[in-house]
Amino acid sequence: MKKIAAGLAVALLAVTLLGPSDGYAKKTTVSEIDKQLKKLQQEVQAAKAAQEQAASRNQVAQHYKNKTTLNLQYVLDQIAQVKGEMTTISGKIASTEQSLNVTAAELDEAEARVASREKLLESRVRLMYTDGAVSYLDVLLSSTSFSDFLDRADSLKMIVDQDQDLLVQHKLDKQTVIAKKQELEGQYAQAKQLYTDLESQRTVLKEKEAEKQELIAYYDEEINEADEVNEEQNAKLVQLASERSALEEQKDKIKAEEAARKAAAAKAEAARRAAAAAKAKSSRSVSSSSSSSEYAGGNGPFLLPVGSARISSGYGYRTHPVTGEVGKMHTGVDFAVPQGTDIHAADAGTVLVAEWWNGYGNCVIIDHGGGVWTLYGHIREGGIKVKAGEKVDRGQVIAESGSTGRSTGPHLHFEVRIDGKTVDPMPYL
Repeated sequence: MKKIAAGLAVALLAVTLLGPSDGYAKKTTVSEIDKQLKKLQQEVQAAKAAQEQAASRNQVAQHYKNKTTLNLQYVLDQIAQVKGEMTTISGKIASTEQSLNVTAAELDEAEARVASREKLLESRVRLMYTDGAVSYLDVLLSSTSFSDFLDRADSLKMIVDQDQDLLVQHKLDKQTVIAKKQELEGQYAQAKQLYTDLESQRTVLKEKEAEKQELIAYYDEEINEADEVNEEQNAKLVQLASERSALEEQKDKIKAEEAARKAAAAKAEAARRAAAAAKAKSSRSVSSSSSSSEYAGGNGPFLLPVGSARISSGYGYRTHPVTGEVGKMHTGVDFAVPQGTDIHAADAGTVLVAEWWNGYGNCVIIDHGGGVWTLYGHIREGGIKVKAGEKVDRGQVIAESGSTGRSTGPHLHFEVRIDGKTVDPMPYL
C-alpha cells in the first residue's frame, strides 16, 4: 500500500509539473518555477531523511538480529547439554530402580528370616509360659552328679547363646535391610527430582528458543520493510531529480523567451540605438545556445570518466560484495582507481545532484538532455568539484574518486540512465 500511495503521489506530481499546455507554460514565470524548485528540494530532503531513517532502522535491526542469533545458538547449546544430562540421569534412575528391586528381594528374604526367628522365640515363650518359669539355678542344683552338673551347665550356656544370637541377628537383619532400602529410595527420589528439574529447565529453554526465533523473524521483517522504504525513496529521488531537470529546462526556455522579447524590443529601436540593437542581437545568440536541451553527446560516444581504468565489476546481476546478497542487480560499471583520481564529465550537461546520495555515498548526476543522465558514485569526502544547477563541459573535472557509501574500497561507480532507468554503460563509452 505504501508503494502504491507513493507511486500515485509521484505520478500526480509529475502530471502537475510536466503536463501543462503551451498556453499555461507561457503564463508560468521564473519566480513560480523557483517556488516549485524550492518545493521539490524540500521533498528531496524529506525523501533523503526517510531513506536515512530506513537505513538506520536496517542497521539497528541487523545488529539485534545478529545478537539474537548468537543468543539462540547459546540456548540451543544449553538445550543439548540438558538433554545429555537428562539421558545420564535417566540411566541412573533405571540403575537405581534395578538396585531397588534387588534390595526389595533381599528385604523379603530378611523379613522371612525375621519371621522365622520370631516364631521360634514365640514358641520358646509359650513353652516357658506353659511349663512355668524354671530357674537356671534350679536346673543346675537338680543335677544327680558332677558330670550331670557340667552337662547341664553346657546346655544352659548353649541355650542362652542361641537366644542371644537370635536376638542380635534379628535386629541386624532388620536394621541393615531397612537402612539400605531407605538409602536407595533417597537416591531414587533425588534422581527423579533432578530429572524433573532438568525437564523443567529444558521446557524453559525451549520457550526461550521459540522467543529468539520470533525475534529473528521480527528483525527480518524490519530489515525487509526498511529495504522496501529505501528502494521506494530511491525511486522517488530519481523521479524528483527528473522533475527538477524538467523545471530547469522550462526555466531556461522562459529566460530565453524573455531575452528574445528584450532583443526584439531593442531591435525595434535599432535606428535610434544601433549600438543597443547590436548588443541585443549578441545576447539573443548567447541565450539561444544556452537554452538548448538537446543531448550534446548524440554525435559521439561518452568519454571514459577516469581514462582507461580496469573494470572491477560490470553491469548486471551479481553477488553483492558488501551485503552478500545473491542475484543483486549492479546498475552500473565499477572502475578500479586509486583514492583521489580525477573524475571527468562524460559529456556536457547540467548538474542535477552533487551531494550524498544513499548507498552511492557522495554522488554527482549530470543531465545531458534528451532524458540521458550519467551518475558518478563513491566520491571521496570533499571530492565534489561542482554543484547542482551548474553547467559542465565534456571532460571537465567534476570530482575525485573515493570509497564513500556502500563500498568495499576506492573505485568509481559509473551509471548511464535513460529516462531515469539504468542501462549498460559500455555501449555508450
